[in-house]
Amino acid sequence: MRAPFRRKNRNVAGPARRYDHPMPDAITDRLVRLCRHLADHPEASLDLGAMGELIGLSPGHLQRRFRALVGVSPHQFQAAQRLHLFKTGLRAGLPVTRALHEAGYSSPSRMHASAQRDMGMRPGEYRRGGDALHITHAVRATPLGPMMIAASERGLCFLQFADRAEALEPMLAAELPRAELHPMPEAGAPALDAWMEPLLAHLDGRPAQLGLPLDLQGTAFQQTVWRYLQQIPSGQTRSYAQVAAALGKPSAARAVARACASNRVAVLIPCHRVIRGDGAAGGYRWGLPRKRALLEAEARWGAQSNARASTRATARPSTTPSL
Repeated sequence: MRAPFRRKNRNVAGPARRYDHPMPDAITDRLVRLCRHLADHPEASLDLGAMGELIGLSPGHLQRRFRALVGVSPHQFQAAQRLHLFKTGLRAGLPVTRALHEAGYSSPSRMHASAQRDMGMRPGEYRRGGDALHITHAVRATPLGPMMIAASERGLCFLQFADRAEALEPMLAAELPRAELHPMPEAGAPALDAWMEPLLAHLDGRPAQLGLPLDLQGTAFQQTVWRYLQQIPSGQTRSYAQVAAALGKPSAARAVARACASNRVAVLIPCHRVIRGDGAAGGYRWGLPRKRALLEAEARWGAQSNARASTRATARPSTTPSL
C-alpha cells in the first residue's frame, strides 16, 4: 500500500526567519500593526526583511499584501510618513537641517531632491509657506472655454478651465495662497505658445504629443493614481473601480475618485478618462460638458486613427507568392 504523501517542511531558516501563513483577517491585523509602527517611528529605516520580522511575514508576501491593503508599497508608505514628519518640523519653524535630522533623513541631498518632487518646492520655500515660489500664468481661449496654465521653474503646476477668464486667477490664488503670482511676460510668449500648440490640437481632437514638464504636489496615493491615469490611452476609459483594482487596491474606488477631484492639471493628468462603472460620465471638477467634449474628441481621433491603420493594411500589397 502506498504511503500517504507528506508535504515537506520548507521552513528551514530557523526561528529568526520563521514566517507562518495566517488567515487573511490575521494578515490584515498584522499589516495594520505595521502601519502604526511605521507611523509612530517615521525616523526608523527598515527594509522589507526587517518589516517582515516585526509581523512574521516573508518580504515578498508582505510587499504584495501591503500594496493590496494600503495602495502603496511599504517603502512608499514609510517615505510618506518621514516626509510628513519633516514637513511638520518645518511648519513648526525648525531649521531645515534640524527638521531633516529629526525626520530620520541620513542624506540631506537626497531629501532636497525628494522634497522638490513630492512637495513641489524646496524645503526652505515650504518652511516659509510657499512664499518664495514664483508662479507664472497666462490665459488662452480654447474650445472648452478660457483656460489658465501656470508654471513654476520646474514645470506646469496648474491647468484649469472656467466659464469666465476673470475667475481663473482667483482659482490659482486659492490653490497656491502664498506663492508669488506673475502674469506671463511678453518675452515668454513664444515658449507659452509652444506649450499651447499641442494642447489646443488635443482639445480640437487632433493628434498631439503632450509630453510637457509637470510640477505636481500630492500624497503618495494621489501620485500613484495620477501616474496610472497618464498611462490610459487616448480614446479609452477606465472606471474608478478598474483603476483601484489596477493599483492593487480594489476597495479604493472612492479614494481614486477623490484623487481625480484633487487634480490641478486638467488634460495632462487625464482624469476625464475615468468614468463610473455603469458607463455614466461621473463627476468632473471642471463640469460634465467639458468631460464629455474631451472624451468625444479623443474617441473621434481614435476612430479616425483606426480607420487609417485599417486602410493602410488593406492597401499593403500581399507578399504571398502566387501558385
